[in-house]
Formats: sequence, structure tokens, C-alpha cells
Amino acid sequence: MNTSTQPLTGLRVLDLATLFAGPLSATLLGDFGAEVIKVEHPAKPDPCRGHGPSKHGVGLWWKLLGRNKRTITLDLSKPGGRAVLLRLAATADVIVENFRPGTLEKWDLGWEELSAANSRLILARVTAFGQFGPYAHRPGFGTLAEAMSGFAAITGEPDAPPTLPPFGLADSIAGLATAYAVMTALAARDRTGEGQVVDMAIIEPILTVLGPQPVWYDQLGHVQPRTGNRSQNNAPRNTYRTADGTWVAVSTSAQSIAERVMHLVGRPELIDEPWFATGAERAAHADVLDKAVGAWIAGRTRDEVLAAFEKAEAAAAPIQDVRDVMADPQYQALDTITAVDDPELGLLRMQNVLFRLSATPGAIRWAGRPHGADTEAVLTELGLTPAELGSLRTEGAL
Repeated sequence: MNTSTQPLTGLRVLDLATLFAGPLSATLLGDFGAEVIKVEHPAKPDPCRGHGPSKHGVGLWWKLLGRNKRTITLDLSKPGGRAVLLRLAATADVIVENFRPGTLEKWDLGWEELSAANSRLILARVTAFGQFGPYAHRPGFGTLAEAMSGFAAITGEPDAPPTLPPFGLADSIAGLATAYAVMTALAARDRTGEGQVVDMAIIEPILTVLGPQPVWYDQLGHVQPRTGNRSQNNAPRNTYRTADGTWVAVSTSAQSIAERVMHLVGRPELIDEPWFATGAERAAHADVLDKAVGAWIAGRTRDEVLAAFEKAEAAAAPIQDVRDVMADPQYQALDTITAVDDPELGLLRMQNVLFRLSATPGAIRWAGRPHGADTEAVLTELGLTPAELGSLRTEGAL
């Protein structure tokens, strides 16, 4: 595609971060045209390259997280590496980093030095706990945010242990939030002409998606318990096993949908119960409703259940694993899982860009590139001579 039509074309982002939240935010910017330069340590690349399964020695997670990024190596703790980063910063719009607070300052690459090199720079600092406070200097990962935020406490069955997600939930939410924060800071720069610091603590965005729990507790002393697949706000809301051994999920957040489900499963008399009139009261009678819905679903195959729910205009969906997702006709229609041609692995499929824009769409231009593949090209464009590159290699800065 013509990258000049993408909305973030002309934006330069330096991705100094590792693992997930910070790099994901840079990936999201790159998907819509930003030039993202991934800066990795010469001897210690982003650990994401080694996370999870690999093929022919190539980490597959990296192919997703590293897409649309040029890759260079630079040791920021070396004088030469520091000098090169400052030269890069002078050409950049955004830097994303996730070192522990004080690390960039230790290398004389803190906000004071970076903003002196480029007063229009946005510095996005992504850490577990933020730049200040009693936990700021602790090491931390998304798992700790999932534990601290209240997510794990409300996840799982009532009589079972708290449950952590089997993927990087808090990191991913923080990555989305960081991309939004960067765009907000860039919008402010359009008015003021000045850059600023984004302080993103991974423990915070997950609280936003957890909803009104703090308000409930503040105003009512209410603490949300673990309810498994049930909800305290409506019923029936659960997963149900079908006659062919698969599972479907049913939701009745709207009163009209709850009534349609009762008609569908042959229990319309339940609608006349006084407690059926509100979601919270229905939730208090979830045993009755689950028995009614579960028995009806158990006598039918998944396809029969889904067809009947669709005809009744009630809300149900299959419980899908990745095999189902890859074959799902709605995802196929949206091109949610799209094909990318990769020089190392050939054709591979991955999640497409996050949303569709009608006039200036995003695109995956390439999958994650090898460690340091663009070092010479990027630094030569910056104006470094072959002699300077040789000197930096001798120093161990590249």
C-alpha cells in the first residue's frame, strides 16, 4: 500500500522497551504509518524474541510484536551508544522505554538530556508501578498488576483459588493505553510546540477495564466476589455444554434478551416471576435460570443452539480455541487474522491492525525483523560515517 496515506506517516518512534507493554504501544503506532526504530542491546536482545514457541530458531511472538519496526543495536551504557541515542532523539517524535526508574538518568539520558536534544520529544515511560511512590523501584511484570488490581481476586470459581490470566493481559491493556497516551501528548504538542513525559504504570490501566469496583466499595462498601462464569448483574450468564460436547456462552445483559432466551428454551413462565424484572434479581436466581437454559442446550448440538439463538435474536457465541478463531467466518470477513509474507519463515498469519479506518487504513508492512538488521542503514541515514560505525563497534556500543 502507499504508506504516505497512513495517518502517522512522518512520525518517528524509538522503541527502547522490552517484553510487552512498551513494545506493543510502538507496534500499534507503526501499524498506522509511524517509522518505528527498535533499539536493542547488542548482546541482550528483547527477551520477547525467545518467549514461547519458535520455528527454525526464530521466535514467533517477535514476528507479531516486532512488525513494522526497523531493528538496530545500541548499548546505551557506553559513551558512544549514549551519543548516538541523543542524535537519534533529535530526529524523533517519541521514545518509548521501560527501564526501572532512574536507569536512563544513570546513563545521563534522562528527560533533562533528551528534552535538551529535542524539545518536541514525547518520552513514554512504561513501568510496573510508575515513576514515583513506595514501589517505584521494585521490579515488576504484568502478573503483579493482575494480582494487585483486583482482577485475580474476582476471577475463578467461588470455592477455587484466585485465577491469573494465561496471557499478558495487564501488559496488553497498558500497551493500548500507552499508544493512546502518546497520541494525546502529540495532540497537545500540536498546540504548545513542546513535548512532555508520559508516566504509564502497568498497575493502573487494568483498573479502568475492571469497571466500577472502587466506586462500589467507596459508596457502599461492596466487594465483588468470585462468581465463576456467572455475573452479579444479570442471569442467565454462563457457559453451557452442548449435546456434541462443545460449549457455548450466553449473555442476557438486556432485559429483552433475557425474555427471548426464556421463550426460546421453553420456560416463558419464568418471565412472570417477580424477581425476573431486574438483572440483579435474576442473578440471585441463577441456579433456576442456569438449569433451564443448560437443560435445553444440552439436548442440542452447538450448530443447532447457535442457529436457534440467532433466529430468536438472543445473544450466544461458541467457546472457540485458536483453531476455531482461524476458521471463523466473521473473523475471515473482517480479515482479523491476516497473511504476511516473511523472508525468514515465508507466509505466516497473525492478528491484523487493531481497527479499520475508511480513508487512511493501517497495514502490516513486514513482520519482526532479525536482531540488528537495520543498524547500519539507520545510522548511515543519521549521518554516521563508516569510520564512526567502526569505532562504535570497537567500543562495543553496536
